[in-house]
Amino acid sequence: MGMRFRNDGRLTDGQVGFLLCVPGIAIFSLIILYPFINAIVMSFTDRSLLFPGFSWVGVENYVKLFKDPYFLKTIGVTFVFVVFATAIPFTLGLIWAIVLNQGFRLSGFLRGVTLVDWIIPGTAIGFLWSWIFNGQYGILNAVLKGIGLIDENISWLGDSSTALIAVIIARSWQMLPWYMAFLLGGLQAVPMDEIEAARIDGANNWQVFRKIVVPDMKTIMFLVIVLGAIGNLQHFDIPWTMTKGGPARATTTLSLEVYTTAFQNWKIGAAATIGTVWAVLLGAFSFVYLRQVRESD
Repeated sequence: MGMRFRNDGRLTDGQVGFLLCVPGIAIFSLIILYPFINAIVMSFTDRSLLFPGFSWVGVENYVKLFKDPYFLKTIGVTFVFVVFATAIPFTLGLIWAIVLNQGFRLSGFLRGVTLVDWIIPGTAIGFLWSWIFNGQYGILNAVLKGIGLIDENISWLGDSSTALIAVIIARSWQMLPWYMAFLLGGLQAVPMDEIEAARIDGANNWQVFRKIVVPDMKTIMFLVIVLGAIGNLQHFDIPWTMTKGGPARATTTLSLEVYTTAFQNWKIGAAATIGTVWAVLLGAFSFVYLRQVRESD
């Protein structure tokens, strides 16, 4: 069925809009939609990188996955990582944004310095913090021994009780500028007349923050938290660079689990199963984000 033209032979606005969308839809279908559907289909097979053939196994991969105690541990580690790697930089970024919003002489310089670590590649940040937390020659152990807090070196990345903490700290350091930038923009949009009126009425700093700033920034705070959680749920490079998921899977998140299952254990079908579950979790966060964006608009 051909497109209908106006009487003068020109396309309507709707038809022009559709034609402009076609390249984007085609690229999306080729790069994102097809691989996603293919991965879902593959999750119902026993496909491996070691053998060319495969057979259909139905939901067997999913049954094995949710019966696997290691996978349940991976879900728990992912949850802890997402919660704390989102909450810590959000809190510190909000505090730093409030400080920089005061507009003192060096605020612009400090804002630029803060953004430096945001542009550093995640792999480089992982190596940097691996050096800081190194159990033999790391600077953290040297500082703690220097001030008398420890007597012997601590293997921060080699201990399952501290490795995830170290990874969360590194990720928080990377993400703090991102939160700061968005929250600072939100702070600068808060009407100053409301703050001045509250000051005249005798409100202190905490009351101004709680009664005026937070309500005005509620939407941007929520969106930033959801976007940060989505990013952490997908994050790969820092945990892989620092620990490769160890020790004893203490830092293995869903992103690392997909990679190791596919490219170290060669089980593409099982990796696709984990990836499908991972995509469902991402979809839940994305749904919340898009609904909030629509409501705010």
